[in-house]
Amino acid sequence: MTSEHPTSGAAHSARDERYVIGVDVGTGSARAGLFDLAGHMVASAKRDITLFHASGSIVEQSSGEIWIAVCDAVKDALSQAAVSPDQVAGIGFDATCSLVVLGAGGRPLPVGPSEQAERDIIVWMDHRAVAQAERINATGHEVLNYVGGKISPEMETPKLLWLLENRPAVFAAARQFFDLTDFLTWRATGDLSRSTCTVTCKWTYLAHERRWDESYFRSVGLGVLADEAFARIGQTVVDPGTPLGSGLTADAAAQLGLRTGTPVATGVIDAHAGGIGTVGADGDPEACLAYVFGTSSCTMTTTRSPVFVPGVWGPYFSAMVPDAWLNEGGQSVAGAAIERLLAMHPAAADAKRRAEHEGQSLPAMLAALAVQAADSLSEAAVLADGLHVVPEFLGNRAPLADPHARAVIAGLGMEDDLDSLVALYIAGICSVGYGLRQIIEAQANAGAPIARVVISGGAGRLDLVRQLLADATGKPVLATQAEEPVLLGAAMLGSVAGGQFGDVRSAMARMSQISKTYQPDTGKIAGLHEARYRAFLKLQSVAREIR
Repeated sequence: MTSEHPTSGAAHSARDERYVIGVDVGTGSARAGLFDLAGHMVASAKRDITLFHASGSIVEQSSGEIWIAVCDAVKDALSQAAVSPDQVAGIGFDATCSLVVLGAGGRPLPVGPSEQAERDIIVWMDHRAVAQAERINATGHEVLNYVGGKISPEMETPKLLWLLENRPAVFAAARQFFDLTDFLTWRATGDLSRSTCTVTCKWTYLAHERRWDESYFRSVGLGVLADEAFARIGQTVVDPGTPLGSGLTADAAAQLGLRTGTPVATGVIDAHAGGIGTVGADGDPEACLAYVFGTSSCTMTTTRSPVFVPGVWGPYFSAMVPDAWLNEGGQSVAGAAIERLLAMHPAAADAKRRAEHEGQSLPAMLAALAVQAADSLSEAAVLADGLHVVPEFLGNRAPLADPHARAVIAGLGMEDDLDSLVALYIAGICSVGYGLRQIIEAQANAGAPIARVVISGGAGRLDLVRQLLADATGKPVLATQAEEPVLLGAAMLGSVAGGQFGDVRSAMARMSQISKTYQPDTGKIAGLHEARYRAFLKLQSVAREIR
């Protein structure tokens, strides 16, 4: 059940002479969006980036390739809009929480066995450091209280420990270890400042005390970083939206097609940019859970006071909304889990060819078929009758913090037709919703309840998906007018750095609006999801027991 919200007025007017740019580097692409100060995107561009896979759960990228892709995307967006560089008031960056390793003079260093220097990034989803994460967790250090009690191999200190132990020459040669967002802002400005978002959420920086905990690094085996006063991971840490250096350097400005000195904002992790771009639209960030549903999913809940939730990362201070606390959860793969689930079905190849012929993605085609077969969006859940999925192909990020968890599929038969593929798709989407509900309930039990879910991310754009998520969680799901809220969030930071708004909350309130609300269904459908959620929890528990 959906409701429309009025638009905020004309999409663009002649008086909007100032623009801001948001740059988003995701897992597979770099994107740039040009926005006016009302939050309307007037142009965007995208460049694909390479993902290198190797045995041992290794996933790597190239910072050099990513920077070129960013520059090309920004120039393309400016060209499309015919906007002068002089009209750009500021630029903001977000990126995945991946580790960039640079040597003297900013040269790339090889982070894996390929020995290819250009492969200088350990990608967020790389799980090479599981053993290091487990050893860190075994210390029981009090810093771990701020990551839900257990650190994840997706975070940076386990990866740094892996490098120290497995690539000691590279670790020693490194001059800077960057989160990818902080690499981008350094590349743009020459400023080595780190973002409270990146280092608090992924590096164990204690933002509420404005310090690194030296005893943590010594206890886990990274004392060398403490010995050098944390010079290689960040001695200056500032809040998102803070202007950096003197703005764009001459070299960076030339590469981006912008004016030297254009203000550059301290950035954020990509999911957090989606949170910034959405949760202020309803006027009360503390009542909303930001749900970024892409290749993986991320949940972000804002509170006025710190709330400790077992298995949910945080509480982090000033990591998304300045001077507020953040709890962060999510699923290690969500959109990617749906793709993997579908690829396993005998009808998938033929269905994918049909979808491509019709000019759409396979999930979009299956969603359309489900809507045709059901009486309403909510009734589509009935199509998954008897089929249950726990989509933890790459572990459970929250609230169990279990990287060893794996997917479970129950109720499969011998069917190999398109209808059974649609049923599997619906079961998969519902299962993502049940994982989200599990996080919401864990947070509420710890003292961080939410009233609404505000959605963003490419995997969450379909009406059917949004309605099923509302029904599966029992919470209204709100969609913003912005088609690209992650880009918008990055642009909001640029607007603050450029002096167009006084602070991030003001930019959030002015540049984002709600367009649609998906209310959870009641009665029979609510009962169906309650039963399916209980089945989800049982399967998840049994999988842990038999492992």
